[in-house]
This record gives sequence, structure tokens and C-alpha cells, in this order.
Amino acid sequence: MHSDLISPETYLDIQGLLFEEAALIDGWKLNDWLGLYTEDAGYFVPSTDTALAEDANPENSLFYIADDRRRMEERVLRLEKKTCHSEWPRSKVRHLVSNIRVLDNTNDVITVEASFVCYRSKDHVTHTFMGRYDYTLLKCGDELKIKTKYCRLDMTSLRPHGRISIIL
Repeated sequence: MHSDLISPETYLDIQGLLFEEAALIDGWKLNDWLGLYTEDAGYFVPSTDTALAEDANPENSLFYIADDRRRMEERVLRLEKKTCHSEWPRSKVRHLVSNIRVLDNTNDVITVEASFVCYRSKDHVTHTFMGRYDYTLLKCGDELKIKTKYCRLDMTSLRPHGRISIIL
């Protein structure tokens, strides 16, 4: 944490938001998860060959997921249905979030990065996803909201996993 960028209280708020997000996804409380995001939010997972490229964006790079708020809502609706064959019955998932660092805090916009490991267990197989989250958070009154989340996978491929059917 850059102590000159935020107060200890704000850091704890950021940490609480990231931990709450992980808990909501793990508990399949996906509508509550959506509530953590702004109305103009974006959720992005660049492909593994562009994951660390800082200039990667959906307009000029391959992304596994490039959702605006509308697509995020559609994703949640789909994942909650029993007809979502890739996730019914639902996977067991567990997210571990650590190494939370505040990179910038300007005009109520906070840039944060964090390390993550996500375990997905289904059909007697456990897959591990790992990488870095890049967040843009907005101060909205007394609360923080997520404007963008980039999940940059530290993996050479998804070959053993086959797909990303869960929310990272």
C-alpha cells in the first residue's frame, strides 16, 4: 500500500470489498456480486498470451471474456439456470485474494492490483486458475464500487481446463 495514496481505513475498505467479492462468487450469490459493480462496469479476462500486456484491450486483442454490464447480467442469468450445462450441477469454487496494492488514487478513482488463486472443483477434477486482478474502483458516496476488473491469468494456456465457465 502506498501510504501517501490512501488512509488505513480506505485500505481496509478496499480489502473488504475484494474479499466480499470473492465470498459472493464462491457462494454463488451472483446477483449480489453484480451489486458490487457500477452501472457502466466491465469484466475482462484477456487470453493467456496477452494477459500481461498492459495495453491489451478487447478492441485490438483476443479476450476470453470482455463483458460490459449488460453482458455481466446475461452471464449471471445464464449461470443461475439449470440449463447452463457447463455449471449444473454447480462447481465448487474458492477464491484466495492477496497482495492487495493501491497503485493510484485520483479524484475518487482508485487503481488496485491483487494476486489471486481460484480453485474450481467439478466432476472429481480440480482446476487451478492464478493470476493478477487489476481493478478500477470508484468512491460512490460512502461506499466503493468496482468499475472495471481485469483478470490477468498467469498461465501459459487453458488446455488442461478447457474453458472458463465460472466467474474468476
